[in-house]
Amino acid sequence: MRVAMIGAGYVGLVTGACFSEFGVNVVCVDKNAEKIADLNKGVMPIYEPGLEDLVASNVKAERLSFTTSLADAVKGADCVFIAVGTPTSNGGGHADLSYVYGAAREIAEAMDGYCVVVTKSTVPVGTGDEVEKIIREANPKAEFDVVSNPEFLREGSAIGDFMRPDRVVIGVASDRARDVMRQLYRPLFLIETPILFTQRQTSELIKYAANTFLATKITFINEISDLCEKVGADVHDVAKGIGLDGRIGSKFLHAGPGYGGSCFPKDTLALVHTAQDMGSPLRIIEAVVAVNDKRKKSMAGRIIKAAGGSLKGKTVAILGVTFKPNTDDMRDSPSLDILPGLQKAGATVRAFDPEGMEEAKHMLDGIDWCDGTYQTMDGADLLVIVTEWNEFRGLDLEKVKSLLKKPLMVDLRNIYNPDEMALAGFDYHCLGRPQST
Repeated sequence: MRVAMIGAGYVGLVTGACFSEFGVNVVCVDKNAEKIADLNKGVMPIYEPGLEDLVASNVKAERLSFTTSLADAVKGADCVFIAVGTPTSNGGGHADLSYVYGAAREIAEAMDGYCVVVTKSTVPVGTGDEVEKIIREANPKAEFDVVSNPEFLREGSAIGDFMRPDRVVIGVASDRARDVMRQLYRPLFLIETPILFTQRQTSELIKYAANTFLATKITFINEISDLCEKVGADVHDVAKGIGLDGRIGSKFLHAGPGYGGSCFPKDTLALVHTAQDMGSPLRIIEAVVAVNDKRKKSMAGRIIKAAGGSLKGKTVAILGVTFKPNTDDMRDSPSLDILPGLQKAGATVRAFDPEGMEEAKHMLDGIDWCDGTYQTMDGADLLVIVTEWNEFRGLDLEKVKSLLKKPLMVDLRNIYNPDEMALAGFDYHCLGRPQST
């Protein structure tokens, strides 16, 4: 099979590389000439574990290539995936579909035979209908079907998520398109991956419903964490106690500074606005959005309180700035609220992140960026863990104490055990867990 992947961003690049690993001939298209030039040199535009090697091996096998020419990529393709960005529109909260619709027009002009046009981008219900209309109007003689095939890739584990998914969702209206998609995903049929064929509108809604439900779980346990602090309970044990219930499950029940990233903030807002437009408001999701925004903004206050109520003239060491580990993605990261809040309180902020600093430098001003974990905390008044990178999970606590002016740590990811930290001589602050004395 031959696939054209329109968009060589996170979703398009990972999906294209993984399909090529299945033996499919994939051409990834992007209008950013510099990005395509870098990809042709083997330089990745994003950090994702295993991606560089996967791309290199399939380029070498001549199954994966990159171009700026959409027309060349679409000609002769069996499937054309639209994997462009759908950012939140300025001020509106709706998904900006201009890139999706622009791609649809260009695809229509380039089509030279039957192909399946697949929306891989996260799009509101009804987008597939509009894509079909755009192509039909731009090229009345075109022979095609429009399919919805949402992605469920987690940054940091995207390749594994694609190769061994919980499920594949395909919204399709014709038997011909269904047969093409079955052939494309045949390697996953062979390992008995659940493949769910639905209506196009249902497929589009499944993606939003999944992400908003997970965001709700995160926000729920964060609010329970606050209650735990009031009543002296331990949120880790509460999460374990409810997570062992098979109806609930343990995933996404980890207290933290609030969700961020490229999906949850954007998708919750988009679903809220879609529901409002349809006259069927989602009050739970509206509350999730509001609570999460408030939580991210409140974290700086927690740190200030742990420092005795003032950060004027103090230096704060920050470990981790990306929204989660194993990615360089800074989009809607809690650090974008936390670090400026500390600066506003009069602190000098020093920070280190294993992969995210180059991106963070464009989004955070006045930060002293450091070259390593221990350099960051040398001479600082307190240490704050914002992102739970593995290398922060086993710190040499005696070395940490020797570098900090005071053994004060604020752990916003609950990496360490309060009792063990107390025994190690730390003034340790975490979320939703009793503080040892």
